[in-house]
Order: sequence, then structure tokens, then C-alpha cells
Amino acid sequence: MSTTERPRILVVGGGYVGLYAARRILKKMRYGEATVTVVDPRSYMTYQPFLPEAAAGNISPRHVVVPLRRVLPKAEVLTGRVTTIDQDRKVATIAPLVGEAYELPFDYLVIALGAVSRTFPIPGLAEQGIGMKGIEESIGLRNHVLEQLDKADSTNDEEIRRKALTFVFIGGGFAGAETIGEVEDMARDAAKYYKNVSREDMRFILVDAADKILPEVGPKLGQYGKEHLESRGVEIYLSTSMDSCVDGHVVLKNGLEVDANTIVWTAGVKPNPALARFGLPLGPRGHVDCEPTLQVKGTDYIWAAGDNAQVPDLVGRKAGNENAWCPPNAQHALRQARVLGDNVVSGMRGFPQKEYEHANKGAVAGLGLHKGVAMIVMGKMKIKLKGRLAWYMHRGYHGMAMPTWNRKIRVFADWTLGMFLKREVVSLGAMENPREEFYEAAKPAPVAASKSEEKAKAS
Repeated sequence: MSTTERPRILVVGGGYVGLYAARRILKKMRYGEATVTVVDPRSYMTYQPFLPEAAAGNISPRHVVVPLRRVLPKAEVLTGRVTTIDQDRKVATIAPLVGEAYELPFDYLVIALGAVSRTFPIPGLAEQGIGMKGIEESIGLRNHVLEQLDKADSTNDEEIRRKALTFVFIGGGFAGAETIGEVEDMARDAAKYYKNVSREDMRFILVDAADKILPEVGPKLGQYGKEHLESRGVEIYLSTSMDSCVDGHVVLKNGLEVDANTIVWTAGVKPNPALARFGLPLGPRGHVDCEPTLQVKGTDYIWAAGDNAQVPDLVGRKAGNENAWCPPNAQHALRQARVLGDNVVSGMRGFPQKEYEHANKGAVAGLGLHKGVAMIVMGKMKIKLKGRLAWYMHRGYHGMAMPTWNRKIRVFADWTLGMFLKREVVSLGAMENPREEFYEAAKPAPVAASKSEEKAKAS
């Protein structure tokens, strides 16, 4: 850690907002004007819109993450968690990965903790569910699905086989629809290499409590997405939810019961619960309450943005919706981070703050190779696309939104190779416990009992 006497700008969270805000601040600052410190439990930022493609093997997992120390060479990057914030003393408590917690003073604070999976107390969910918020879960899902095909191909037990080939996805938003589309695509390709498994043997189920999927792209494209997935054999159950999934026995509110080894949970997100310990003003759903300038209400040295912030949507409010808030998506996070970075530097220099205002440019979603939906907003005109063209829009938009040219080039290289080479369908399930085989080989052999001990036991 630095022992400098310069003012410290503490960025809590190294996700999309944290990374881009820190880059913006470092770019706008004069040399030696302040110290930028970024704290996150991971040493990398994950581009979450690419998690479904990473799960399907279209993109290498390492190309979906951006190493913080490489991208922010002029910043301090601490791998740990901020557990508490004392606003009166302007001190944060840092809990590193190892060792004792310590206090870190700051002058300016950026809250960019993002969101976590929104879950409910459903019996069996914690033990059986697989989330899709991090690259680790994405890799785990890919290995898990392919491992289920291995199991089904190698057993004569019909019950085990049926359970292995049933895949249940809870949540029909972007994450759920894109993930089931990509994973179904991968499983369909992989089945070609199994003698005893075909796509007809698999069962894919998508469940959502709402009456439609993909609400972000509008009702017509959402209906197209539903019909498209159903044409590929995906069962979709709307206006229902999961009551329990103990030991993989899934029970839905509509009465459907099915056994599944794979239960993927993508039913929305909620602000990081750590926010409750920071003493900040929170909205009704746990978001940090912010002004249009992204300053936390009641403060002049704390800013917040992204999924953990409640930011007024000035465009929507000018149109007459007095309760409009910016939705938690990558489009707003990127633009908020830039305004936030500028405002931190302006605040440090005593200049006025700029309000965040951005009109929605639309939404894009991929549903597997060469399949997607897109809604592009150009002024008052909305352009709706579906199929291959929408899929190109999805890849083009997110490919360019990926941070750093290093990662952009690697992602486009993965896609280009995928045009000429077949998809990799190998499961690396042993990665979950990589030391298991070595442990079995190295553990001490059991000591044989002596003859006297055997006689004593016999008597």
C-alpha cells in the first residue's frame, strides 16, 4: 500500500463501473494529484454479458475477464473486501484474502459493488442451484452439462440417465434466455459425439414468474424469442415459479414435477448486501440513493453508479414518468462510470458536478449461434431485428463494449476461429477438485493391524 500524503480516492468494487471509473479518473487527473485505490475480492473484472457464450465454449473464459492490475497500472489494487466504512473519520476497514483486517483512510469514495443473485428461501436451491454471475459459475456450468452427457452415455440405469439429461433454468430475462439458448446449442453439438445420447433424449425447461420472457426487448421480440426456443424443443412455463428442488426433484407451482441434475438460477439480481453496513442512504430495494450527478444523497465526497445505485433517469422523467430510474444494464453502467469519473475529479478540484442523462439505445440478446433478437432505438424510431442479423448486432455491440483492445481482439479471434473449427465439447470436471487424484496417490496407506491386535479384537 502507498504511504503517500496525497488525497486518496477509494473505489469499492472492481467490476464494470469500478474499472471504468478508475480508468477515467486516472486519465483526467494531473500527475501526483491523488492516489486511486481499487478494492475487490477478485483481481479481475468480469464482462458478464459474455458469460453465456463462455458457458457454451464460444469464447475462452480468460478472454471474458480483464486483469485489474494490468489495466490500472497507476492505481493501487487491493485484493480483499471493504467490510465497514466510517464516514465521520473517512476510514474504510479492509479485510484482505489472508491476514488481519486493517483500516485505510480515504478522502473521496466511489461505491461500485454491483449486484448479486437474487434468491429466495426455496428448499434445495442453495445445495442444487448454479448461478450465472461470475466466470467461475460459467465454466462450472459448461463442465457440469458435458459431464451429464458423459454420465448418460455410460449408464444403463434409465432413471439416472433421465435425471442427467434434464436441464432446468429459472428466470427468463437476458441471463436465463441467453444461457439456455447457448447451452442447448452446445449440448446439441456435443450429442453428435455420443453413441447413446441424442438431442431428443434431453429435456430443457425454462421457468419464469412473469408472463413473458426477454422483457427488455419488448413484447413482440420477446414472443419471437419464446417461439424460437420452443421450436428447438425448449419447454417454457410462464407465470409460475419453483417451490422446491431438494435432491434435484424440481417442483413448480403449476404442478409440474421433474428430476434434474442441472438447475440454473438466473431469476434476477439485487444490490450487494454489504451496502447495508456502509451507513449510506438506501432506496426501497437496497440500492444506494443517488442524485442525478451520481453523488450519494447528503454527501459531497461519495459517488455511486451501476447495479448498486438508484440513479434518476432524467430522460424518462422529462417524458413525464416522475418515477423513472436507470435500469441495471451494461449500457448505463459504462456511461455512468465515465460521468462519475469526471465528477470525482471535478469535486476534488471544487468544480460543479455534471448530471447523468442518457437515452436508451435499445437492447440485444443472443440465443445461440446465428440466433438472436435486437431492438435498436434511433430517436423516436425503434428498429426490431431477429435471427442472424440480430445475432450480428449482439456480437458487434458487446464485442466493442468489451474493455481494452487486448480483450476485444482476443474475443473476435475466438469468434473467427469458431467459424472454421468445430466447437470444443470436452468436459474438464476434474477442475472442481484438481488435487483429488494427487491426494489419493500421496495419502498414507492404512496401517495393517498386528497379529496381537487381531487376537485381542477376536477375544
